[in-house]
Amino acid sequence: MLNSMKMPVSRNSGINHRKKGETIKSLDKFLQEIDEGDWAVISSATDYPENWVIPEHRHNKHQLLYAIGGVMVVYSALNQWTVPPNRGFWMPCGQVHSLRCVGTLKMRSVFVRPDRFPNLPSEPKTVTVSPLLSELIKSSVSLKPPYADDSRDARIMHLILDELAILPDLPLSLPQPADPRLSPICLALQDEPGDASTVADWSARLGLDQTTIQRLFRKETGMTFGQWRQQARLLLALERIAVGQKIIDVAFELGYESPSAFTSMFKKQFGKTPSHFFR
Repeated sequence: MLNSMKMPVSRNSGINHRKKGETIKSLDKFLQEIDEGDWAVISSATDYPENWVIPEHRHNKHQLLYAIGGVMVVYSALNQWTVPPNRGFWMPCGQVHSLRCVGTLKMRSVFVRPDRFPNLPSEPKTVTVSPLLSELIKSSVSLKPPYADDSRDARIMHLILDELAILPDLPLSLPQPADPRLSPICLALQDEPGDASTVADWSARLGLDQTTIQRLFRKETGMTFGQWRQQARLLLALERIAVGQKIIDVAFELGYESPSAFTSMFKKQFGKTPSHFFR
């Protein structure tokens, strides 16, 4: 199955970031090769500089993005996901998305033809990458087709596909409301995460009833105002800790009364303390 299709000429994108125009052109070429490639599954390695932004695009292959170094923030029209180091992001085919790099990003990707493997996830999500899958992906980047039947190369690719079918979700998303009445609140909370303004404060500023604000948050995001603000703060904390900021500084910047209060909330949400999460 795997070696019955032609593979693209370029496997590792090797994007050159010295000149922005050249980079965009190289990225466009790489994405075109992915879209046009007549193959079942392929891996690639791409490194991006600090604060690099990949503009909105889509591709007709599924993609697993795996951050072996750095942090990714992936955006769609109504959601955003934070992807810390050693975690991954599953993006099904056809969905428009963009990406922001927090720090220098070392990305490894797996692209899969959806018509060949219909059992793969259909929704975007941040995922856990097991030690097994991590090593398989790193090994697969250097493989050269065609894959001989029952060869080591073919078995590696098949094992990757098996692991992709059971990717565990991580609670690292922040739904974005479509209703423009909530936009000023959400933008402000992400620009100034330590803002302690209450629903009553926002009600007075925007001329919206408090009940309306809470109703819109539940309808648009599935969260209360307080839950959304808490998630926004914690995801920003992931970004800042990952690039070397001290936990005590992050805690106070995000509006927590103490580092212990921040650590407690972090563990409640993510199941681990910040230091264990990044270990």
